[in-house]
Amino acid sequence: MDSLMNFVENEFVSKKEFPKFSAGDTITVYYEIKEGEKKRTQFFKGVVIQRKGSGATETFTIRKMSGTVGVERIFPVHMPALQKIEINKKGKVRRARIFYFRELTGKKARIKEIRS
Repeated sequence: MDSLMNFVENEFVSKKEFPKFSAGDTITVYYEIKEGEKKRTQFFKGVVIQRKGSGATETFTIRKMSGTVGVERIFPVHMPALQKIEINKKGKVRRARIFYFRELTGKKARIKEIRS
C-alpha cells in the first residue's frame, strides 16, 4: 500500500522548485485567485510558524498581523495555484513549530535575523 501511494505521488503530483525555508523565516507567497472568469495574483507576507507533513501532503503555516488582528493561513506546498515564494528574512529560532509566537506582541514578537 505504501509503495502504491509513493508511485501515485511521484507520477501525478506536479512538483515546483521553491527555495528552502523553515520556521522563523519571513516569506512572501504569491498565489493565483480565480474570481469568475478573471484570474489575479495575490500575495501573503508573514512569518512561517511551521512546516508539516511530507511528500504530496506537505503544508506550511504563515502568520501575519493585519492591524491588531493576527491572521494565519495554511498553504499546501504542491498547490497548483502557488506561483512563487520569496524569502525576505531568515530567522533564528530554536524550534520547528513556533506556536508561542501567537501570544507575543510588540517588541517581544521580533525574531532575530540570520545575516548571510
